[in-house]
Order: sequence, then C-alpha cells, then structure tokens
Amino acid sequence: MTPDEYCQQKAAASGSSFYYSFLFLPPERRRAIVALYAYCREIDDVVDETADENLARVKLAWWRSELAETYAGRPTHPVTLALAPHVEPYGLSRERLEAILDGMEMDLLQTRYLDFRALERYCHLVAGIVGLCAADIFGRTDDRTSEYAAALGLAFQLTNIIRDVGEDARRGRVYLPVNELQQFNVPVADILNARYSENFTRLMTFQFERAEATYERALAALPDADRRAQRPGLIMAAIYRALLEEIRRDGFQVLHQRTSLTPIRKLWLAWKTWTFG
Repeated sequence: MTPDEYCQQKAAASGSSFYYSFLFLPPERRRAIVALYAYCREIDDVVDETADENLARVKLAWWRSELAETYAGRPTHPVTLALAPHVEPYGLSRERLEAILDGMEMDLLQTRYLDFRALERYCHLVAGIVGLCAADIFGRTDDRTSEYAAALGLAFQLTNIIRDVGEDARRGRVYLPVNELQQFNVPVADILNARYSENFTRLMTFQFERAEATYERALAALPDADRRAQRPGLIMAAIYRALLEEIRRDGFQVLHQRTSLTPIRKLWLAWKTWTFG
C-alpha cells in the first residue's frame, strides 16, 4: 500500500463528511487535502482511542518528533510520507501542524471550558488552523479568505460539539462552557447522565444559534475571487449546516445518540454545491 493509498483508506474509512468535499478536486490537490485530513485523523485517534493517558502523551510526542523529521526531509510514517511533497507547494508550515497537535493534546489536559473564549481557543487549534491549511491547498488569492477559513473551521467544530455532546460526555468531556451551563441552569450531571430537560433544549438552541451565526460570518467573509477555488469548504458547510438543522428538528436529542446524514444525502449536497455553489 502506498502512502497516498493509506491516507485515502484512512479518510474513506472514517465516514467523515470531509471526504465528500474532496471528491471533485483535481488529483494533486485531492492528494494533499486527504494527507492533511489523515494526519488530523491519526492524532485525533490517539486521544480518543488510547485509554492510558500516559501512553497517549507518548504517542503525541512521537508525532511531534515525526513532524520535525518530516520538515528535515526524513518522514517515516505513511501519513507524513504522503504529506511531505505538498508542504512547500501549499505552504503547510510546521508551526500550523504542531498547533493542531497542541489542540489535540488539550483533550488530555482538560475536560471543561470555563467560557466561550476558552473554548474558542481550543476550536481554533483543532479546527480553525485546519481550515487555514485547507484553504491554502484549495487555492487562495485574497488574504480575506483566511478570515473565512478560520471562521468556517470554528463553525465546523461548534457543530461537532453539538452533535457529540453525549458521546463526549461518555468520555468524561463536556465542551459546553461552564458559565453557559450555569446561565441555562443545566447541571453537568445532567449531561454526564443523559438527562433531558427544557433547560437543556434552551441551552442547545443557544449553541445552535451561535454556530449558525458563525457560518453566516464565515460565508460573508469569503471574497468572490476565491469562491470557486474554495468550493470544497462550501460543500462542507452545506453538509454540516444540513446536519445542524437535522439535530435542531430532532429536538437536540444528542445525549443518547449521534445524529448523522446518509451518504447519499451528503453526496447530493456535495454535487449540488460543486455545481451551483
């Protein structure tokens, strides 16, 4: 199996909505974004699938050293072997890839966020910076596109947090800010024990409205000059906003289940956005 095939398999096996946004890209850009996605998937899996926290730290430290080796011209892992040829053409800096690692490592350091400002910093590291890297791979000619990409990454992560409230709680993590839980009178115990209430619905409606506003802000920041090149991000926005609306229509039943869209619906949204974008 070649490094590119490894990354392709990693992306396809995850079932992520991101995969559908890559389908219409030219081959070289598609290989680059799939390699970037596989990198993010690998380090995210370290945190989510390694029960021993000390072992997870060791694995993340290995990835940090592997990044150093990659930028020294000596990659060894299939993901970094696939990613290395795209580092220079698309301006993928070591600092950004290490910052994504820093964000993933935060999941080992804390399980609560006091307020949205603290949560936003985490979201920027694990998603906003990924958005910036992706925008450069897709093709960016206007500096304002970076504002769009960072905001869109934030919107995606806010959507993930809403979708995964129950799943994250079962891992002992609650990303909903503490001061907002207090504002809506939702005890952390309700989240951890999957107890629904009218207060919980109001809290999640607040989260939904903030995510929607973030999508609107991101899309408003995208310059017309880069709109065509950034269609993969617009595909993701269409899929994720459809998911967000599905969660709202279901009454935010996110504590005991994980809402998802069918592959055919994702593919239809991807084709529609790519064609009519």
